[in-house]
Amino acid sequence: MSCLPAGGFSVSGSSSLIVNNREKGSLPRASSSIGGLQFRSPNSKEIWGNTLDFPDQRGFSNWSSKPPNLDPVYAQGATISFGKTQKWWEKSLQPNMIEIDSAQELVEHLRNAGDRLVVLNFFSPGCGGCKALHPKICQLAESNPNTTFLTVNYEEHKPMCYALHVHVLPFFRFYRGADGKVCSFSCTNATIKKFKDALAKHGTDRCSLGPTKGLEEKELMALASINLIPKDLVPLSSPKEEKVHELVGAAKSSSFSRDENKVELKEGNAMVAA
Repeated sequence: MSCLPAGGFSVSGSSSLIVNNREKGSLPRASSSIGGLQFRSPNSKEIWGNTLDFPDQRGFSNWSSKPPNLDPVYAQGATISFGKTQKWWEKSLQPNMIEIDSAQELVEHLRNAGDRLVVLNFFSPGCGGCKALHPKICQLAESNPNTTFLTVNYEEHKPMCYALHVHVLPFFRFYRGADGKVCSFSCTNATIKKFKDALAKHGTDRCSLGPTKGLEEKELMALASINLIPKDLVPLSSPKEEKVHELVGAAKSSSFSRDENKVELKEGNAMVAA
């Protein structure tokens, strides 16, 4: 004969243990067993206000040896998620910091910047100096919200970096309106003042005359030659510039002809005089 105390445990015979957590007024629950251990609910059991989940297994022979999946875990109203770990260059990013995915995206960002100061930041995941400098660059980006910071991963865009003659890291280029590239340099934590001085000098509010320049024409041609940007992104010389080149060429040709004629005339006069 077995005895089943309310809200407790009981032993049936000598081999089975029954978990009974019936509350007052609750209905009896079907039992599920694992060997001699039995539970009144096949899937869950409430003990002292907590919920324990048990698989509905029939003995130990059917147990799985697979590792548990890392789905979100719920504990007392809190959610514990196993998400992707951020890389160091993905941390502390500001809204005005943009990672460049292609050479064409870089060209378009620079051309559409207007008079806004644009800082181009070349880095490598394996560069210790880049990693050490990253938090300070993020702080400067936060304190200069009107400046756009474009980041280029050197390891992912080596052909583009070669075309832009970037051979040392970390490396920075500053662009502003019609002036195009206003300065470029490499710096570390020890020489961060160089970066701050460039921000102070070129980040002031001002208007530049003419369209936004962006990359130089020879750089655009280099990118187009290795099919990193469409050839139509390389600007053609304007009719006015072509006319100037024609006039300069004609002037040089005319000057050479007059000098040549003078020489011939002198030689002729000398011959006549002789």
